Amino acid sequence: MNEQQGYMEVRSTGTKKEEYDLESGETLYPGLSVGENQLRWGFIRKVYGILSAQILLTTIVSFITVFYSPINDLLRGTSALLFIVFLPFIFLFPLLKYQQKHPHNYILLGLFTLSISLTVGVTCANTDGKIVLEALILTSAVVSSLTGYAFWASKKGKDFSYLGPILFTCLFTLFLTGMMQMFFPLGPTTNAIIGGISAMIFSGYIVYDTDNLIKRFTYDEYIGASVTLYLDILNLFLSILRVLRQGNN
Repeated sequence: MNEQQGYMEVRSTGTKKEEYDLESGETLYPGLSVGENQLRWGFIRKVYGILSAQILLTTIVSFITVFYSPINDLLRGTSALLFIVFLPFIFLFPLLKYQQKHPHNYILLGLFTLSISLTVGVTCANTDGKIVLEALILTSAVVSSLTGYAFWASKKGKDFSYLGPILFTCLFTLFLTGMMQMFFPLGPTTNAIIGGISAMIFSGYIVYDTDNLIKRFTYDEYIGASVTLYLDILNLFLSILRVLRQGNN
């Protein structure tokens, strides 16, 4: 009788421990098993580790181009260096093809991130340093808030998969608007409005792709997941930078 009572206490304790874990905020979303939850957390930490390294490299390159006078003078207003814009596409397609092949994936990821960083550096070099700093602070605040919201909403059972078609349609419309600007330049006010709409679109993509990171990316897609979030954050930063720059003008 005592053994049976002790066994029941152990089971009761184990049940309470399990319920406590489920309610403590550690479980990513309802219905996820304990083992799968641990694997998914490990995958998320790996993705954010890679993403942090990418953002750090971009920040260093941008900082140098803005505050190091010789490079800033070289890049400021030098249209010949705009060919750098096409560099990321050279590395992006091989990166997506070999994203699961080590160490090729990390080498291509480093080259892709460096090429993107140079592109962002050219943009920052042609912008006042104060505006760049303001855009960086705003982007950090927005990304942190949206990421926290996505994780909180996931724990509450919310799903954002429906945002995919909506965001893609908005992004395609934004792309067409950008193409039209090449032939029909718009005024600074319109550019600021487009920049604000662009910031909203990429804010939505951060929530959508974070939700995919939590629920849908497979464990061998850590490179693809980090690149997706990296591009979302950079495009949000450039959109905010565009709004601030037009406002300053």
